[in-house]
Amino acid sequence: MPPAQLSSGDAIADRRMDYARMLFDGGDLQAALELVEQAVELVPAWAAGWFRLGEYREKASLVEHAVEAFRKVLAIEPQDIFGARLKLALLGAEEVPEHPPSRYVESLFDGYADRFETALVEKLGYSVPARLAEMLVTAAPYRLAVDLGCGTGLMGLEARPMTRRLEGFDLSLNMIEKARQKHIYDHLAQADISLLADRTTLFSDVLARHRADLVMAADVLIYLGSLQTVFPLVTELLAPGGLFAFSIEDAGVDEGFVLRDSLRYAHSEDYIRQLLDLHHLRLLEIQRIDLRHDRGKPVGGMLFLSQKQ
Repeated sequence: MPPAQLSSGDAIADRRMDYARMLFDGGDLQAALELVEQAVELVPAWAAGWFRLGEYREKASLVEHAVEAFRKVLAIEPQDIFGARLKLALLGAEEVPEHPPSRYVESLFDGYADRFETALVEKLGYSVPARLAEMLVTAAPYRLAVDLGCGTGLMGLEARPMTRRLEGFDLSLNMIEKARQKHIYDHLAQADISLLADRTTLFSDVLARHRADLVMAADVLIYLGSLQTVFPLVTELLAPGGLFAFSIEDAGVDEGFVLRDSLRYAHSEDYIRQLLDLHHLRLLEIQRIDLRHDRGKPVGGMLFLSQKQ
């Protein structure tokens, strides 16, 4: 991940980390481990270095030592911009958090913004925006659409011809800037959808509640485990009869959500259906699709279209 490449401020430590990466890529994990250990000895307060050490120890099945490294990351960087707590959960050292730290998601996508579309569309076969748009076109045109987790604007490009006003919100300012360059949104702003309505920037004196007849969330909910804040936000955004279209990764379990090795969350169909019922959203359509490819394998997911009653 990009944050793990941040400089330590020490040229020798940075050089050893670079050599370690080359050795790791070449298949020499043990030699890579030794170099990373030397690097963090030189700079003991280097959170990115400790995170890389934790990753390599995890690859080497040194679970207890990996846990030690990830706990060191948290001690140095309590805001957890590297996602160390997610790693600890996957290693069984902590409970799976209901959602990752917002600073982790923000940092991840700030670093990913420049190559996001190339990686996702050209290399990973990402098709969620186009598939969601197919579900939405029959009810078009829309008066006002809100694109939650708008990213660089891939969903916005699909929605723009179908709506008179288009608003986009994302946690990453770098992603928002990429979206702004497309000139398709009438309003763009930073927002954290893991927060309650009164603490987000989705509503203000000029951004009324119940203003939208369409809310979209394409490949957004995978960065949240519990969706207990998201669905209330959506119902606060939607006018009566408004549509909510979104995608999830399929957890393949009967209920709840799971954290995957990718550090993304997957949700069960039953969990989504329960939330739709709880928040008076009528399920109109559901599709099972391959969302994208990851490490050469398709990632199964579901598209949902629902309507506020």
